[in-house]
Amino acid sequence: MSELEYEERPWGNYQVLEDSPSHKVKRITVTPGHRLSYQRHQQRAEHWYVVSGQASVTLEDVEHTVDAGHAIDIPRGSAHRVANRTEDPLVVIEVQVGDYFGEDDIERIEDDYGRGS
Repeated sequence: MSELEYEERPWGNYQVLEDSPSHKVKRITVTPGHRLSYQRHQQRAEHWYVVSGQASVTLEDVEHTVDAGHAIDIPRGSAHRVANRTEDPLVVIEVQVGDYFGEDDIERIEDDYGRGS
């Protein structure tokens, strides 16, 4: 088995747990006080299951609090972001389904770290 993809980001890190033609699964860890970019994807939908911590999810400009043991669905094309407003690491399992799962399917609407689309 090949080594799984792992990447550090300004907000924390992610590790790809499974990558297949029909879906991709990532473990995302968000550092306390950080958040991902407000973004959308044209070629995939996502399902976020909170393993530990508390996620503050913005979905189409509506705030949702998602506690450990709960999940939220991100439809294809919807603007979304996840933030960690607690003092503990946030761990989310992300399941992507769609036609394409590359990182270049990220359209960044707003980003705390100066990254463009």
